[in-house]
Amino acid sequence: MSRWRVERITGSAGGLHALEPPDPVTRTAWVFAVERAALVLGSTQSDTIVDHVAADSLGADIVRRRSGGGAVWLDPGGTVWVDVLLPRGDPLWDDDVGRAAHWLGEVWAAAIADNPNATGDVPQVHRDGMVCSSMSGRVCFAGLGPGEVTVGGRKAVGISQRRTRAGARFQCVAYERWDAGPLLATLELPEGAAAGLATAGADLGIRRESVEEAFLHALP
Repeated sequence: MSRWRVERITGSAGGLHALEPPDPVTRTAWVFAVERAALVLGSTQSDTIVDHVAADSLGADIVRRRSGGGAVWLDPGGTVWVDVLLPRGDPLWDDDVGRAAHWLGEVWAAAIADNPNATGDVPQVHRDGMVCSSMSGRVCFAGLGPGEVTVGGRKAVGISQRRTRAGARFQCVAYERWDAGPLLATLELPEGAAAGLATAGADLGIRRESVEEAFLHALP
């Protein structure tokens, strides 16, 4: 961990997503805490899938990130959100986008497994191609991508990435308790989505602060 710069930042989801990596990029972990709830869309998603009235009723911001994938819900209480900056050419760097997050998934898996409050299920890092469902184009946790982590067959850590000439920004989200309710309320989803999303995500069963500290300790 001594080779990583750690910055803990609190703010709005929009402001945190708008942060620009330093120049040059250095090994950095941004540990974020949102001030209020937010629905975050992937870079290619249309906001026509959003029920803005429902989002307003929940007091949630609508934000777009620059990395791809489906929507995620950020909650001020129980969402673990860590962005990892990695310079191009770093020993952990991989030019293959499909393999690029494998090392990061291993770090998350170690953090979950080594925490004394974790469930008995062994976390697994997904090393194959993208696994899609009828909802994965709209909800991040309804699909499974390379490097992401499952616990008990459910997605525990979602990872998206944005790559530039200077390096990569990996955006990682996990939950103390998985709750599909806000996503069901604020997104237009296929019929039957409630049943599928209810079991899509995993409860870490670990306090957010404990997960963050375990992750930082596990960084190579």
